[in-house]
Amino acid sequence: MEFSLGLLGFLIVFPLIVAAVLLFVKQDKVRNIVVCVSGVVIGIASVIMVVLNLGASCTLFEFESEVLDFVCTGISCLIAATIIWFAVRYKNVWAAVLAVVQVVGAIVLEFAFAHEIEVPYGLYFDSLSLLMVFIIGVVGSGICIYALGYMEDFQAHEPVDAPDRRPMFFALMFVFLSAMFLIVFANNMEWMFTGWEVTTLCSFLLIGYTRTEEAIKNAFRQIIMNLAGGLGFLVALYSCALTVGTFSFYEFLVIGVNNPALVTLAVTALAFAGITKAAQMPFQTWLLGAMVAPTPTSALLHSSTMVKAGVFMLVKLAPIMQVCPTPSLMVMLVGGITFVLCSFMAISQSNAKRVLAYSTIANLGLITACAGVGTAEAVWAACFLILFHAIAKSLLFLCVGTAEHHIGSRDIEDMDLLFDRMPRLARFMMLGIMCMFIAPFGMLMAKWATLVSFVDARQVALILILAFGSAATFMFWAKWLGKLAGIAGNPQNVETTVRPTEWVSLLLMAVLLVLACVFLPFISAFNVEPYVYSVYGTLGQDITGDNLWLASICTAVVVIVLFSGLGSKQKGRRVGVYLAGVSRDNDARSFQNSLSGTTEASARNWYMDAVFGEKRIAPVGVVFNSVIMVVTFVVAFVLTPIVF
Repeated sequence: MEFSLGLLGFLIVFPLIVAAVLLFVKQDKVRNIVVCVSGVVIGIASVIMVVLNLGASCTLFEFESEVLDFVCTGISCLIAATIIWFAVRYKNVWAAVLAVVQVVGAIVLEFAFAHEIEVPYGLYFDSLSLLMVFIIGVVGSGICIYALGYMEDFQAHEPVDAPDRRPMFFALMFVFLSAMFLIVFANNMEWMFTGWEVTTLCSFLLIGYTRTEEAIKNAFRQIIMNLAGGLGFLVALYSCALTVGTFSFYEFLVIGVNNPALVTLAVTALAFAGITKAAQMPFQTWLLGAMVAPTPTSALLHSSTMVKAGVFMLVKLAPIMQVCPTPSLMVMLVGGITFVLCSFMAISQSNAKRVLAYSTIANLGLITACAGVGTAEAVWAACFLILFHAIAKSLLFLCVGTAEHHIGSRDIEDMDLLFDRMPRLARFMMLGIMCMFIAPFGMLMAKWATLVSFVDARQVALILILAFGSAATFMFWAKWLGKLAGIAGNPQNVETTVRPTEWVSLLLMAVLLVLACVFLPFISAFNVEPYVYSVYGTLGQDITGDNLWLASICTAVVVIVLFSGLGSKQKGRRVGVYLAGVSRDNDARSFQNSLSGTTEASARNWYMDAVFGEKRIAPVGVVFNSVIMVVTFVVAFVLTPIVF
């Protein structure tokens, strides 16, 4: 227990120390050493933490500090001051107003209410926390290492007189890791709130990294929306102080399951905070705008970890959702509508990062819907959706970033012959895409479990939403996969200059993805099921073990076929491209048409912007979800007995 507590504290504090060091490191070689060593140390510590506590139920640690409470309040003031400074500098009124409201609310909470509320067990972990620790510590550290080579190329493409902000960039990346660890380990909800807001500030600063007009605009969109979510979290803290009299997250969950009426407002407010952090409609635009940031930012903050803080909160609240219909209905509807509409909007996108962004929002919507259902089966499915989405999307974002630097574009239509131009990278990208929508990979197994949980819960609307959304998912992923798989001609291999740190991180993500798919039954038995059983007293796996093992074996076979022959020096026999019977020029892919003329063959995807465009679909989701949340808050406020 003491060793686990030491590891827990190490994972929170060590990244902060690394961040402080990186602020003052200007030399590339020194930075490379510090980031690589630190990333490996955090990754190893995370794995040790997980392995030593496999199958653990909720483990509370007696840790209380009034000084730390005031430190958290001080951090809130510092965050607000930073936001206000930028808001004044760039003349953004809304950001300044929200920051002032939040910091005033935090100060009043601390000195008027919180000093009377004791939380003796300030830290904790359970099996869901350990799943998040693996994602943050291993996947997050791998992305930080990848960023070394990527940001060196990024800086080389900047104007000669452009300032080198990489020290701040890497410092923020490690501060973000620390804040994420705090969120998943904090039992004291005030401490959790501090980590929550630190991730918001880190995201704001990293989105605006380039200081261009577009970057600044999108950074402020993110901070305004997430500050609104932070105010929701603050409302939940006030509600806890006035109704249940505790800031212990564990006690809050227990009280909520036994007396849901008492926590209706608090759960609704926390769910709202989770929805904003997870970029659910109507808040999806902040994540889409965040794609202007350097690719490691997209991978770390806006795909694998930061947005996972939102769904982590929702999944933790799932047991209360099962017995508390008001927030449950809001979460189910918001998640379901977001999943289906964003899946359709992804069809109309050719920018690879925007496809990944819409897919991310859609998958987070599916996880959100599972949390709203709140059953043991739905939580089991949500845990695996979180795991596979985090690893696969990290791999895909990193692949797109590397491809962009070497082919000069992130547009899917410019990825012709990538299988020949960047053979290793194309295979990694294909692996990530296949994991997202093709059987027998883990994501589809998780969606199968999601479907079964919706059927068992008799959620007919969610079943229809899952069916139509999954059809749209198949369409946009299949288009991209087909583009990558095309082989014709003999183009130049352009991946020989990819940085070693990029290859290491890409290989790490690919290996993690394969291992997660192959060992899905083990992960279920030793991590996910223990969490579900500790919360519900029953098992949540609704797919037989034989089917899981069959999927594991099939996954291994598919991966072997995909990567077989890679690196072989023996060149296969090349044949001409078959083009409608009579080829005129194989290299130009032209052929003789039916009128004896010459036609050039081209492979271009169908985007149907007139049908599935953002301007047509997005307003529907924004209006519906906004109305749903407003009505839910009104009902929750009326139903919750608050004692003043």
